Amino acid sequence: MCGRYYIDDDTAKEIEKLVRQADEKLRGALPCEMEIKAKDIHPSEKAPILVSSDSGPECRWQKWGFLGFQKGRVIFNARCESATEKPMFREAVLHRRAVIPAAWFYEWDRRKQKHTFFRKGKEALFMAGCCRSYEDGDRFVILTTQANDSMKPVHDRMPLILERAEVADWLFEDAAMIELLHKAPPLLECRSEYEQMSLPGI
Repeated sequence: MCGRYYIDDDTAKEIEKLVRQADEKLRGALPCEMEIKAKDIHPSEKAPILVSSDSGPECRWQKWGFLGFQKGRVIFNARCESATEKPMFREAVLHRRAVIPAAWFYEWDRRKQKHTFFRKGKEALFMAGCCRSYEDGDRFVILTTQANDSMKPVHDRMPLILERAEVADWLFEDAAMIELLHKAPPLLECRSEYEQMSLPGI
């Protein structure tokens, strides 16, 4: 599960670095249209993501969360195990994949204690996602998979984390996409904040 994450100026730098250092398929990526300010991203807020296009990958700002069946609520995660089968996610995963960069993400345990997950020595996380169009514009969700050993003490789900070298394959290669949906995420570092918090509006 992923219900909140953090972006900052370094996130923008990582997007640019990804474009420069990745393979030829990523060299034509367009820069984000606005400056990235340090902030937590909540469901229904806009955030910068990488998507594929006919001219190559593009950095776009989209709202986080597909519209749910209940008014005012959004669905912000999709399970890797069933995303290619469920009508809400199938076409998005097959044809409109995305990469969501973040400095770190948060998770809350059963005691409502907040934990921050990040990659040691890495500038950013690259979370796999997908997007679709609505009347109010394009929206994205983050794909989640079974938690690895670094996440299990807090939650049984976690975002599908891509390595930098896997970003192009996720965006452009359908065959690689199937394999990546079943990959084990890398181990993460955890920083705990012993405070009683809950996710507002979720």
